[in-house]
Amino acid sequence: MIWRPFTQEKTAAHPIKIVKGDGAYLISENGDRYFDMISSWFVNMHGHANPEIAEAVSQQAKTLEHVIFTKFSHNPAEKLVDGLKQIFPKKLNRYFFSDNGSTAVEVALKMSYQYFKNIGIENRNIFLSLEGGYYGDTFGAMSVAGADSKYHATFSELFFKTVMIDVPEYYDNAELIEEKENEIICRLEKTLQKIGNRVCALILEPLLQGSFGMRLYRPEFLEKLVNKVREYDILVIFDEVMTGFYRTGTMFAMNQTNVLPDLVCLSKGLTGGFLPLALTIVTEKIYDAFLSDDHRKTFLHGHSYTANPIACAAACKSLEILLRKETIAAIKEIAEFHRNHTIPNAIKRRSIGTVTAFDAESEDKANFVINKAWESGIFLRPLGKTLYLFPPYCVNADDLARTYDIINKYL
Repeated sequence: MIWRPFTQEKTAAHPIKIVKGDGAYLISENGDRYFDMISSWFVNMHGHANPEIAEAVSQQAKTLEHVIFTKFSHNPAEKLVDGLKQIFPKKLNRYFFSDNGSTAVEVALKMSYQYFKNIGIENRNIFLSLEGGYYGDTFGAMSVAGADSKYHATFSELFFKTVMIDVPEYYDNAELIEEKENEIICRLEKTLQKIGNRVCALILEPLLQGSFGMRLYRPEFLEKLVNKVREYDILVIFDEVMTGFYRTGTMFAMNQTNVLPDLVCLSKGLTGGFLPLALTIVTEKIYDAFLSDDHRKTFLHGHSYTANPIACAAACKSLEILLRKETIAAIKEIAEFHRNHTIPNAIKRRSIGTVTAFDAESEDKANFVINKAWESGIFLRPLGKTLYLFPPYCVNADDLARTYDIINKYL
């Protein structure tokens, strides 16, 4: 009856029914416990069924469950924005709510395109993106992932024009990385000399490309890239849906660079995994371009559940937990654990913050390790031949060590 995402229902195993979450663990109807080493698609920062977030959700549900977010506002949304303002670069100060990562990206793409129209500049209808990027499954998000995306190629004839930029992959002991970066920037310069005045925006996942295989690139390359497109007045969008909230070791991946985007997309861990919620955060320059007596310059975009009060209440509590010194200490301990533990047979080992990844020699080998981990009660999910660890911040050292032991035993 149920059609699952990213699943070939003809060949996939019958789903395991989960009845309860407990910190870093999922518990099935049979009482089996599974260590969730991927934070259920990167959303459960604080683990499952966090009691503080659950209580915040319960209290808000008894007070105000939802209200249309046009004529009205409410305390949970305003409190969340006030909290984020304390940790966000001051240049980015206008907050637009939506429902999930894909729509946060869709909003950013539409805003950047309409921005140029609103200020009287036509024909800025091309986007730039990093090869291998993944931004979601709506049509704009698919378009900027490129026609060759392994996830979206079926729909490629419907995409708008996007020019792809190569990525200088970075991993332990990578060679000639700076030379590769400079070659890519030189090729980009030649492209921009031809079409730069038609490019609307550059969109990218800063430092860490998730669904392509947890691929890293250096902050230095990101800075070169942003500085180059700025020469052509091209807007910059950072998709921090996955990389935000300390996943890369800093509050946001952009904090590891000396450049700032014009638009930022947030979602996934925003509510600690409790409810869908997203934000697109932009500069005053972008926002001002939509202020007009001409109704056609209005940003005519919205969702029925925009800024849902219950989701905002969950996000407020999640942010409060995130900023506690014990949470920061736990994040540092996870990052240090990855740095200090080797995986001898790993190919292209790479780590950033609480995330570590490596390649197996083949997809079959990766799936073999995944299955052996599953037999030991550890839930991992491969990306082709890439294996990765993306634990919640409540994970303990024993569970991490057990996971490393299983990987090293079977890799």
